[in-house]
Amino acid sequence: MSTTTSTNTSAAPAAPAEFAGKTALVTGAASGIGLEVARRLAAAGAAVVVADFNEQGARDVARTLTEAGGRAAAVRVDVTDPESVRLAVEFAVETYGGLHLAVNNAGIAGASAPTGEYAVEDWRRVIDTNLNGVFYSLRYELPHLLASGGGAVVNMSSILGTNGFAGSPAYSAAKHAVVGLTKTAAVEYASQGVRVNAVAPGFIDTPLLKGDEAQRAQLVALHPQGRLGTAEEVAELTLFLLSERASFVNGSYHLVDGGYAAR
Repeated sequence: MSTTTSTNTSAAPAAPAEFAGKTALVTGAASGIGLEVARRLAAAGAAVVVADFNEQGARDVARTLTEAGGRAAAVRVDVTDPESVRLAVEFAVETYGGLHLAVNNAGIAGASAPTGEYAVEDWRRVIDTNLNGVFYSLRYELPHLLASGGGAVVNMSSILGTNGFAGSPAYSAAKHAVVGLTKTAAVEYASQGVRVNAVAPGFIDTPLLKGDEAQRAQLVALHPQGRLGTAEEVAELTLFLLSERASFVNGSYHLVDGGYAAR
């Protein structure tokens, strides 16, 4: 599940200037995986638009990236609102002159309850954010990616796009659907120079888990590698998929889960 911050790993970021001349839009970039993706994109030369519902958090991240020598701007976005998404995408294009890369990462975990007891309002909230938000993002990103001569998109799914998980019917349904949406868009736009892939994080280490050792131990036990993942590990794969190193990778769904789905 893709909602967290984490400790550093030894994985090297993308090579400096690998994304020079490119504009990247990252949703949910004020924290966790989105923040790490934005940081690495900026370090590799991209102009990064940090988009998040938490406007102050987005501004703080953009300022940090700029102070580190990168190019970054912040914009508030509510991915459940198509007009808000349209305006965020247009902000990216107007600020940096085009759009070449997009990471549709914004998402929520939602409430936990069995399917037969799941509140309708909770279902709608999760689907609106985790599925409709990805659709709205693609809907407004794709025309600008085409206008820029092509590009690459990564949609953030989850191991729950492959597996079921008791108590998470809305989250699992949304993340499964993101995979189907990714594959469809990839087929539609491949001949026009746009690649669309999905990344599926396992459970990612977060400070929230550090105060609940029992819960942490239960989650660790689900992963054959015997630990949780890190935001850096997810970002490493995400940047590869955005890069020309992955030029023949399209319409695919990549697990970063320490073997969780292989059990």
